[in-house]
Amino acid sequence: MTSTNNVLRQIDGKIHQTSMPNASLKPNQVRVKITHSGFCGTDHTYMPYGIALGHEGVGTVEEVGSSVTDLNVGDRVGGGYYRGSCGKCKYCTTGRESWCYTRDMYGESNTDNGTLSDHFIAEETYLYKIPDNMPSEEAAPLQCAGATVYKALVDHIRSGDRVGIQGIGGLGHLAIQFAAKLGATVVVLSTTRSKEQEAKDFGAHEFYLMDEVEKLSAPIDLLILTGSRFPDFERFFKKEILSRNATIVPISGDMNQMVLPMPSTLFNGYNISPSLVADRKTHRDMLNFAAVHQIHPVIEQFPLTVEGLTEAVKKMESGHLRYRAVLAN
Repeated sequence: MTSTNNVLRQIDGKIHQTSMPNASLKPNQVRVKITHSGFCGTDHTYMPYGIALGHEGVGTVEEVGSSVTDLNVGDRVGGGYYRGSCGKCKYCTTGRESWCYTRDMYGESNTDNGTLSDHFIAEETYLYKIPDNMPSEEAAPLQCAGATVYKALVDHIRSGDRVGIQGIGGLGHLAIQFAAKLGATVVVLSTTRSKEQEAKDFGAHEFYLMDEVEKLSAPIDLLILTGSRFPDFERFFKKEILSRNATIVPISGDMNQMVLPMPSTLFNGYNISPSLVADRKTHRDMLNFAAVHQIHPVIEQFPLTVEGLTEAVKKMESGHLRYRAVLAN
């Protein structure tokens, strides 16, 4: 292992590679040599802040702390969004460590520790063994995008539910696949008619344009919002479109505000349930589920270099990235 770690970040509006000393490991930490890393909308959001980018990493264990017991040098692992938590609070002890007040989360703390780098450090239990039949380039987007949509689904889905997926993009194309394999009737809502066949290839049972939701054959019970903009809630919050007591899970959209029509929210009993990246158990379950049921992210690969990331950023900003960027060493 070299004594320095090269990381990619934005400085003065351009992507740069910077070097810093490799940090020493705490007893419960693991150092991973990165081979593949996703680049997603969250990374793009944090670019202006100059942090070490990347939170969808896959690589091999290079060094373990003195108290690590379940991971060994050479193991192939993934992770990146959460890097640790206190392990003692009411959230950590009840499987809700995502809400820990001292969580080590990408963009919130430890801003020199990213997966678009040579090395990445996390606590042992926040790294996940990659199933043998899963290619590393496909495993990378599952560390955030896959874990996020899977958690949104399994936390709320019930037998017989009609699950609506709004948006067919980096999150939506995975949500469609997971929802279909979980046994739901999958209803895709899009702004683009040309994506209908693709949505059905991913597992959708029904497809509607956003401006024709009144044509729904039956109301939706669980709506996962994965598009870049929120829908017109005045139009959507009707019992013929969203069943009474339906749950709406926003995992993407306008991050500035979410304006809801209170009368229909109240009288139809709609539940708004935001969802972050999965807790550790759900993350492990997601990887195993994806391996067994052959969930495949649609990816475009770039070299893990300044030039590669610059190209990926341009393609994302142009709206032509389909659907997840993966950078590889």
